[in-house]
Amino acid sequence: MSPSLLPIGTPAEQGVDATGVHAFLDALEAAPDIEPHSVILLRHDRLVAAGWWAPYAPERPHLLYSLSKSFTSTAAGLAAAEGLLRLDDPVISYFPEFAADITDPRSRAMRVRHVAAMASGHTADTLGRARALDPKDLVRGFLLLPPESEPGTVFAYNQPATFTLAAIVQRVTGQSLTDYLRPRLLDPLGIGEVAWLRDRGGRELGFSGLHATTDAVARLGQLYLRGGAWQGRQLLPQDWVADATRAHVATGDATPEAARSDWQQGYGLQFWMSRHGYRGDGAYGQFCVVLPEQDAVVAITAQTVQMQAVLDLVWEHLLPAFGPRPLLGSGDAALAERLARLALPPAAGRPAPPARSGDWDGAAFTPYGGDCPDQPGLTAAEAAKGPHGWTLTLTEDGDRLDLPLGDGWTVHEEPVPTAVSGGWTGTDTLAVDVGFLETPHHLLVTCSLSDRTFSARWRTGPLHAGPLRAMRAPVRSD
Repeated sequence: MSPSLLPIGTPAEQGVDATGVHAFLDALEAAPDIEPHSVILLRHDRLVAAGWWAPYAPERPHLLYSLSKSFTSTAAGLAAAEGLLRLDDPVISYFPEFAADITDPRSRAMRVRHVAAMASGHTADTLGRARALDPKDLVRGFLLLPPESEPGTVFAYNQPATFTLAAIVQRVTGQSLTDYLRPRLLDPLGIGEVAWLRDRGGRELGFSGLHATTDAVARLGQLYLRGGAWQGRQLLPQDWVADATRAHVATGDATPEAARSDWQQGYGLQFWMSRHGYRGDGAYGQFCVVLPEQDAVVAITAQTVQMQAVLDLVWEHLLPAFGPRPLLGSGDAALAERLARLALPPAAGRPAPPARSGDWDGAAFTPYGGDCPDQPGLTAAEAAKGPHGWTLTLTEDGDRLDLPLGDGWTVHEEPVPTAVSGGWTGTDTLAVDVGFLETPHHLLVTCSLSDRTFSARWRTGPLHAGPLRAMRAPVRSD
């Protein structure tokens, strides 16, 4: 859904100082380790600012990583409201087929609310160990791992805990998370197509893998800001919203360092507590920040490992911009103009080699050092000149990915949505930045004519293993 379908207000009408929003954008763009992809600001139920850094675009779904967890929490809240699950039920009661295998008393005492609150009693993430115990069923592998502490007493960010919560919802509803949420949440909120990665057994992951637009993230935040109500209709019980967005377990201590960290303010039911408000967030800079005191929602997608730095910029620049009353609004037009022309700088390089183009045309390259550690399936690269310009082709497990070069960013939808920039940085070097537009990630490919080798490295490494052709929102087959 387009953000234009949300009720629109100018920043000044809603008491938002455009100068503060400019300062936030300035700081994002100046930060060397933050690549912003999009931002939406809602205030007093109105869309007051929205922008996408080209080549990212409003209609484009974006991999949300662990921000997916907050959608899973919402599905659990809806299922609880329908009497399909109860937070105080033992987790094992939903998987009777495992009852004989699960003998540890702490595992058997683990309740639904414990996995929802990342308080299963384990003291560290169990993903690798659970998969090793049962490669076919992550729930069984998770339940086979005895918690080190009593459930409900300690926090550990634990992917299988959320997967188990998602598996319970899918079991009691008889539907995927997406199908269950479609008539109850997605359609009422005006959220268009979303897509979720699945495990080998066909279950949507729950803890990660959701691809949705920034607009969808903002709408979820607005629903929670309004206590589960949307346009006069109570979609989600208010009690669930209150329960999900309060601290159930401590995530830090009382040190000054903890007080400055937004990851040490406590954890709710698949929501983090923040120094201001609360949030859902996902790896590499995906945020849904809900600010009840400011009556505002901030939705962000990005590529960064400096996630605390992003929140620090929100607190430094946006919080002071939220005023108590309408403003004169002299800066609104300039802000709207800036938001409409946001763009990422393309990688440096010419779209054609500066000389010796005959040497480049048809040149084939093998991986430098014999392999590509970041993407081991890549076996070859080739540069070729065609009627419309130059193309770099990557070969991975026999599949070819053509990357036409041009001035600035060139966007291609198939076989996987990409934006390509860069080119020749010298007579012997071709360097290309490949942005996979439905994820936060970029692959940097460098070809050397002198030794006919190429290298490929991720700027940030994808957390879901797979070939390049899978670096997109999954396509539904049903």
